[in-house]
Amino acid sequence: MAAFMRSVMLLVSVERNTFLAKGTGGIVVEPKRYVRGLRRRPVAVISPDDKKDNIIKPPPKLQPAEPNVKEAKVTTKTRYFQDSDFVETRSNVQSSIKPSHGAVSKDSIDGVRFERAFPGDRRLARVVSVARSRTFRENQGKILLEGRRLICDALDAGANPQMVFFSSVDRLRELPVDKLKRATLVKVKFEDIKIWSDLVAPQGVIAIFSRPDPSRLNFANKSHSVPLSLICDNIRDPGNLGTILRCAAAAGCHSVLLTKGCVDAWEPKVLRAAMGSHFRLPIYPNLSWDKVEDHLPKPVKVHVADSSCGTDTRGETEKSEPGGTHKPSKAADYGWVSTRANQNKRRYEDYDSDSDSDSDSDFEGLSLPRVDAKLYHEGWAQGPTALVIGGETQGLSIESVQLAEKTAGCRLFIPVVPEVDSLNSAMAASILLFEGRKQLLKIMQTAGRKQEHKPKQQIL
Repeated sequence: MAAFMRSVMLLVSVERNTFLAKGTGGIVVEPKRYVRGLRRRPVAVISPDDKKDNIIKPPPKLQPAEPNVKEAKVTTKTRYFQDSDFVETRSNVQSSIKPSHGAVSKDSIDGVRFERAFPGDRRLARVVSVARSRTFRENQGKILLEGRRLICDALDAGANPQMVFFSSVDRLRELPVDKLKRATLVKVKFEDIKIWSDLVAPQGVIAIFSRPDPSRLNFANKSHSVPLSLICDNIRDPGNLGTILRCAAAAGCHSVLLTKGCVDAWEPKVLRAAMGSHFRLPIYPNLSWDKVEDHLPKPVKVHVADSSCGTDTRGETEKSEPGGTHKPSKAADYGWVSTRANQNKRRYEDYDSDSDSDSDSDFEGLSLPRVDAKLYHEGWAQGPTALVIGGETQGLSIESVQLAEKTAGCRLFIPVVPEVDSLNSAMAASILLFEGRKQLLKIMQTAGRKQEHKPKQQIL
């Protein structure tokens, strides 16, 4: 019976499709099969104990509550105002970022306003990297100082600050804030200062100053100075130059003159080694020998430090005798004189040099000034005096020896034990400077006593 009914239904469907395909209206209707989707409930999960109480049922669906028209209006209005406030706040932040180069807020301390730099502010990196260049320092007239002590010394001497970066308000309060009113103060993160700092343990404060003019600074050691000037000739090591400047300030020198060829006095390594000596005595950098004479008092005697004019014991005993002098017979006697210091002003005689010849034969044709030699403890500082210290690599220039001959100066040497190399230039400078100070103070005290006795003699 079931098979008969299936055959009848198949026949009826075929005839129906044929009738629709051959309709008078020319309309062709294709048959379609529709599938009814069945809705099934989730499968019940039964625990291993086969207990009906442990059947986990799906959570019942929550019926949506009828919307309240009043609450919907209030919620929409509140959200509108929140969005508008957010847009207004964002626009204010953007407007504050543009004119201040990244400072999002400004605060004040003791009446001095400072800025707070936002995370993307690159002023510190840009300024520090540029200020480390000697060309920029000389062209733009800016120097970089780091650390509380160095910045305080510069402010006390009257240097002009332009921009100060600090990591905390406590670091800023360690400085004389009243002298920073004209400077731009920027608070940055300590991590940023640590990245751009040259110190192993940064103090959290970096300042940019205008390049100081020695004639306009207020030096605190003027009352303790003696008529002794120091001339640095071809000092190219930053550590040596910084140590020499520190010794010159401690010995009470009147001024320090740096010739062309010396390392820049405002290089960070020189500043750290000098320990604030830049703001305790006048320093005149990058001078030619013609300008050196203009910065010296008149009359003055210029002495040069020579390391090898008394290398043997026989020569030392001869020089230690009263009135004993030593005249150089060849250029090799000038231990620190450089024959290649100034290619444009060489004073050589024509001579042929062989590559296999020794070092002494290379100097046979060199003409040098005649300058007497003295031990460092003999009387050489009897009035206004200038001392020339040469670099360890290049040595003294010929111009320095010529200036010593012109001013009736001498060559000073410090005797050392045999088979020991010459002293470091900074060490030799410290010995000679303090010896010169001792001799000058002795003469000044003697002159002062004579002036005190003169009025008494006149009264008697």
